[in-house]
Amino acid sequence: MKKGKKLYEGKAKILYATNDKNLVIQYFKDDATAFNNQKKTTIEGKGVLNNRISEHILSNLSQIGIKNHLVKRLNMREQIIKLVEIIPIEFIVRNVATGSITKRLGIEDGTVLKEPLIEYCLKDDKLGDPLVAEEHIIAFDWASKKEIDKVKKIILRINDFMIGMFRGVGIKLIDFKLEFGRIKINSKNEIILADEISPDTCRLWDSVTDKKLDKDRFRKDLGDLIPAYTEVAKRLGILHEQSNVSAVNVTKLSSIRRKK
Repeated sequence: MKKGKKLYEGKAKILYATNDKNLVIQYFKDDATAFNNQKKTTIEGKGVLNNRISEHILSNLSQIGIKNHLVKRLNMREQIIKLVEIIPIEFIVRNVATGSITKRLGIEDGTVLKEPLIEYCLKDDKLGDPLVAEEHIIAFDWASKKEIDKVKKIILRINDFMIGMFRGVGIKLIDFKLEFGRIKINSKNEIILADEISPDTCRLWDSVTDKKLDKDRFRKDLGDLIPAYTEVAKRLGILHEQSNVSAVNVTKLSSIRRKK
């Protein structure tokens, strides 16, 4: 498939046009950002690991009937994905209270929630991705009530599956972010899962030690995140092939260069 012009560049990925108007190439960058882009760095190899981990999770979700934008992985950094109209809402799924919700509501960090909590944030970096209510989403036509109801059902299925998947490899799924988009399938508009699912978008703690295996290592200066992301990939069975280990080159990936 021919790679065309750059369509969009975000904080962690770049989208390129292809010779098929319905498909784009998604490139995973090594850039790491936190606190609404106030903290930045480049971490060699992060994009490689996120590409592989996201491919693995989305492929498994497809097998249980969760439609998503992934078509296939092209190489160590790129995927072919379906071009969708992104709903401008980040759907935050919480199983354990940590991060912003503990500061916002005075909840003790690590509190296990009785059932999954879904929060909504408007996708707008300039506004700091503010928390919004379902009523706001409907009132301002960001999504319809029918679309939100469908998304919530999909989210709960994804959460159940991912909790089990990670529990099986000794990891607790604390919380994660999802995005959804609209696409025409058989001449009908449908909502499908979009964006990536990786340690960049999930909080993942070791089941025994509560060691952070996600981007909180960067946010909170807990140490190099590459070994943590690599550990997640290994536990999921992604880096068992010698060729893959060589391609990622874990030893070299531990070097971090700060952007000037």
